[in-house]
This record gives sequence, C-alpha cells and structure tokens, in this order.
Amino acid sequence: MAGRINDEDVKAVRDAVPIDAVVSEYLQLRNAGGGNLKGLCPFHDEKSPSFQVSPSKGLFHCFGCQEGGDTITFVMKIDHLSFSEAVERLAAQAGITLRYEEGGYNPAHQRGERIRLVEAHKLAAEWYAEQLASLAEAEAGRVFLAGRGFDQAAALHFGVGYSPQGWDHLTRFLRGKGFTDKELVLSGLAQEGRRGPIDRFRGRLMWPIRDIGGEVVGFGARKLYEADNGPKYLNTPETPIYKKSQVLYGIDLAKKEIAKVSRAVVVEGYTDVMACHLAGVTTAIATCGTAFGGEHIKILRRLLMDNGSARVIFTFDGDAAGQKAALRAFEDDQKFAAETYIAIAPDGMDPCDLRLAKGDDAVADLVEPRTPLFEFALRQIVARYDLDTPGGRAAALDEAAPVVARIKNSGAQHEVAVQLAGLLGILDTQFVVKRVAQLARWARDRGGRGPAPDRQQRGGPRQDYAAPAPAVRGPALTLRNPVYATERELLKLALQRPELVSPAFDAYGVDEFTAPPYAAVRQAILDAGGAEYGTADPQEYLVRVREAAPDDTVRAMVTELAVEAILLRREVDEAYAGAQLVTVRRRAVERRIRDLSSTVARLGTGGDPAQLAAAQNELWILQQYDQALRERGAAAL
Repeated sequence: MAGRINDEDVKAVRDAVPIDAVVSEYLQLRNAGGGNLKGLCPFHDEKSPSFQVSPSKGLFHCFGCQEGGDTITFVMKIDHLSFSEAVERLAAQAGITLRYEEGGYNPAHQRGERIRLVEAHKLAAEWYAEQLASLAEAEAGRVFLAGRGFDQAAALHFGVGYSPQGWDHLTRFLRGKGFTDKELVLSGLAQEGRRGPIDRFRGRLMWPIRDIGGEVVGFGARKLYEADNGPKYLNTPETPIYKKSQVLYGIDLAKKEIAKVSRAVVVEGYTDVMACHLAGVTTAIATCGTAFGGEHIKILRRLLMDNGSARVIFTFDGDAAGQKAALRAFEDDQKFAAETYIAIAPDGMDPCDLRLAKGDDAVADLVEPRTPLFEFALRQIVARYDLDTPGGRAAALDEAAPVVARIKNSGAQHEVAVQLAGLLGILDTQFVVKRVAQLARWARDRGGRGPAPDRQQRGGPRQDYAAPAPAVRGPALTLRNPVYATERELLKLALQRPELVSPAFDAYGVDEFTAPPYAAVRQAILDAGGAEYGTADPQEYLVRVREAAPDDTVRAMVTELAVEAILLRREVDEAYAGAQLVTVRRRAVERRIRDLSSTVARLGTGGDPAQLAAAQNELWILQQYDQALRERGAAAL
C-alpha cells in the first residue's frame, strides 16, 4: 500500500504547476478582471460562465455549484482521481520526484489504479506505433493508410499503430514492464484466454484514443484481414478510464483551435478526423463507436464558451444512415448555445473520400457552415408528406412546428416559421407563425424556465460574472444587508490582499463578524496563523486556511472568498482596505455600545452601583473610541 506523500513535495507540486495551465486543458478561459479568469464550469451545466480561476492564488471556484479548491483538487474532481493519484500526475508533468513516508517509494506498486492503467495505454500506444513502422507483417496496415491518402508522417502525427496477429505479443511486452495480468485485463488491452490473458486486439490497425488532457485511455481498431471474424471496428471496452460516451477522438489535437475560433467540426470516423486535420480543418473530432450525445456536448461547450459566434458543424454521409444520425444529433441541439449546422458533400462522400477524390480544398469547403441543422431537420420532415393535399400539409405542420419552436433565438424562430409556411405551401403565413409561437410559449411554461433563452431577465441586461449574483454565493446571505456585504469584503481582502489589512485584522475577534459563515472563515484564518502569515507566502497561507476549515461548507466559502472579485470601482489600496476595517470595527463597537446603554439603563434603576460604574466607564471608553474611528479612520485602529 502506498505511503503518504511528503508534505513538502505536495507543496512543491502546487507551486510548480500553474492552475490556469491545468484548467485550460479542459475548458476555455478568458479574462474576468482583477487578475482572475473565467469559463464554463466543467462540474455542472450552465449557460454563462460562473467558474473562476485565480492564478495568483492557485485556486478555482464556481459561484454556481460551489465546487472549488486548488490545482490538486481540480485534477481530482475532473478526472475522478484520489489525492495521491492527482499529486502523482501533476508531479510527473512538473518533473518532480515524490518522496513517500511509511516505507519509501516503489514506482512499480505505489501508484493509483488510474495512473497504472494510463501508463499501460501510453506504453501500448508507443509499442503499436513501432510495430506499424517496422514490422513486415504490418504492411497491410501501411497499404490501408496509403490507400486513404495518409503517409508515414500522418500516421506518426496521429499515433496510428498496428497490433500483430499473434495471441499475446502486447501482453508479454507489458508484463515485461511490470504490469500484472489483472491490470492488463482491467485496462481492456488484454482479455482472458484459455491459458491466461491474451491480446484483445490482433492483426488490426490501431488508433489511440486520448482524453482532453492528452492521455491515451483506449483504442479504436480497424479490421485488415478477411480471416478476421470480428466487427469492422473494435473499440476498447468500458474500463475505469474509458467511457465511450465521454471521449471524442481528436479532442486533444483540436481543443486549442476549437477554443480559439469557436468552431467544432464533428465527423464520423478516425480517418475523417485525420483527413480534416491534414486539410487544414484542425477543429475536427469524432465519437468513438457511439452516437453523439449529451456527454460529448458538455465537453464541447466548455471549449466553445457558448458565445454568440460559436459554431458546431456535423458532417454525415449522405445515405439514409447519415441522415438518421443528423436527425439524432438535432435532438440534442438545444443543449448547445452555439449554432449547429450540417455539411453533406453533394455526392455523399465522407471527408476522407472527398480528400482523396478532390483534394484538401474540397474538405475545407465542405465544412463551411451552409445548412442550419434545424433547416435540414425540417426538410427531412416535410419530404415525408404529400404536400399536394390539405391533410398532408396539416400533418407536416403538426410535426414540423415543434421543431421550429425549439429554435433559441426568437427573431430566427419567426423567420424560419415564415420559411416553413413557404415549404408547406400554406398561404396564411401568420397562421404558421402564431402556431409556432404558441408551441414555444407552452414549452417554456411547462419547463418553468420563464423567458426564452435569447432574452435577458427582467430588470436589465445580464451582468458579466465578474460580480456574481448574491443568490449563488455559498450559504444563504442577504448581501443587500450592508453589514454582511462589508464583512464579506473584509474577509476577501484578508484572503486575497493580507498585506493591506495586517496586522490590524488579526486583532479582530470572531464575534465581530455577525454572519455565521463569515465568523467560521474568520476562525479558520485565525487557526491558520492569521492574515499576517499570508504576507510572507500567499499561496501556502490559503492552503493552510482551507485546511483549517472545519468542514467542506466552510472550505468552499474560503475558496469562494479567495477567488471572488473585490467589489471596487477603483484601485485596491490601503485606503480602501482601511475603510473596510474601520466599518466592520465601528459596527462591532456600536453593537457593544447599544448593549452597554441597555445595561446602564437597567442598572440605573436600582442595580449594583459597582456594576453600574464599570458599565458606565466601558461605555465612555467605547464612545471615545467610536469618535476616534469616525474622525481618524484606520489610524485609530
């Protein structure tokens, strides 16, 4: 069993791997102001970015679902790793050798399951690629690739390989690298045979399937020989690291360009992805033996950021199966904020065949957005009815109108409704428009979502998430209450800019924060050594405060306050920090003055004279202190 990772090494990993570099491997980030970055949260569905990253603090926080933490936490959550596995992965990226307590470090046995399975796939991918390049038997694979326009350089770029026809070539190779039979079967690289594990893939052309972080998690294997009785394409089975509904072939190569140009091209196969990329369409991706679905959409939405110019283009074969796939994709259209299109070559060729027949330019032209997916769906529906009869036109309208009602933009919805009337040959255009509008309204009412997705909520334009709405800020607190708002602001300063509030802040009592969640954060700061500790090592200070939090709720609040923008319309400086310190202190003093005034009044009607004198003396001192704070500000602290 693995020993505990040395604390110094954990800190070294946190410091060595920038959190924005790690997060940007999974989603697009853009400037949120105040040194922070923002993007669509990878942990829940949302339409506007509430996920913020603070590179200077090494923290992330989602103001929507309250997930938050440091670089290690992010890797743990996004890839479902244990703490040790996440640290090991980041350490490998940074070139840091980890030390383990309670027995030292044994690299062959002390890595988590996922790390082991990923490493096995990495070695397998390299081995398969070597076989394709050098093995005489692999000539069939090389001929197949050449026949589709792919040379050795293309195979190398995409990591294409070859699995020999023998029973256990890869199995014996990986055993020699220290992997157990149990690990090989669990990984999907081997399967149980009569006398032990044998290779799952034999005599096939191999495409490594990588996750969005670039790690090989599975393979797609294409049949080459007639004697092979298996399916044309055989994929890795479901494993702890491979879920076909959650991976997209080529996403590791395409993700940066997708985020840059806000466009993704979805094709049907591995060779289509290769053809598109080689033709300059480097945003091409494909599913792996399954229909394009909701989990795939989540991956793309995080990269596209759902801005108004985002485009998703589906390319399908022009045959009946391809058209059916296009209509199936349209079923998930509303999960995108991006506009969706379909591209089908006039002669029905897929991108790979099109590149062979007509060259790279033809592939580039194919994926230029031409036909909106909803328009394609409408034409497919209308084509099934006899529009020469009133009954046929009415039936076509019944099926097509709900499709138009699903269009996000209300202006586009009206325009397409007019087009639908023309397609159907219905002269009363307004009848069709009203029918569509009625269906759209009913759909909104049933869903309880209020305004259509393209409208802003009442009360003004939707705000940028640099200043998150109070309704999603951790524990329920009414930030219209100026007391809570100022306490929150002071805690943000103590966590983000401790040098501006130290050492005065460390003299503040927990009871000076009236909101229980804020009092808990104040206690965590105290337990971590105080804000003054943060002036020496800001990132380690935040780590200590989060570790000092008594539970996940308070820990999430710490992260939220450490990432949230300071509510300021000018520079964050000592004057602003001093104003927050003074406001929180004066309110605490005023509360105590009210309590003492009540005590003096009570004791003045027959109470203990000594107690009355003490209360009067404390009251006078606090009144003088309050006056000094009012007149001299932070200098009186």
